[in-house]
Amino acid sequence: MNQAAKTALSAIGGTSVMTLSSHLMSEIFGENFREPQHLATMIGRLAPALSKNAKQIAGWGAHFAMGFVFAAVYVELWETRKIKHTILNGVILGLVSGVLGFLIWKGTFKAHPLPPLMRFDHYYLQRIPAHVVFAVFATITYRLIKSNEESSSVTDEPAV
Repeated sequence: MNQAAKTALSAIGGTSVMTLSSHLMSEIFGENFREPQHLATMIGRLAPALSKNAKQIAGWGAHFAMGFVFAAVYVELWETRKIKHTILNGVILGLVSGVLGFLIWKGTFKAHPLPPLMRFDHYYLQRIPAHVVFAVFATITYRLIKSNEESSSVTDEPAV
């Protein structure tokens, strides 16, 4: 499998589980931590003529696009063997990504003329565990891909 496909699958795995965890955290704490909804709101406020459906699609698209960007960095690190694709390294990548995600969201909200109404301190704090979830599940997805590649290469070898 090529690197772009590994990146896409790792991004989908990590972003999907991260989104579910943010939804769960929203339910537990009674606050909206749902990234695609916040993105859809901000997009809608910049482009009010868009339909509700278009705003939602754009919010989800932006959310998964950022997941692809983060996963592309991870996969590059794993493929070039700069770091191993262990769960512990996934947690570390998640912590670093969480700080970066916090800064990106903070800058986005600050730059936006009409950001969503929310408790920003809670939202920013939730970015760290959300990105740890993302990175761990991106790592798990990548590990499954590599495991499948390794088992396929063993069974694809010609008999002697």
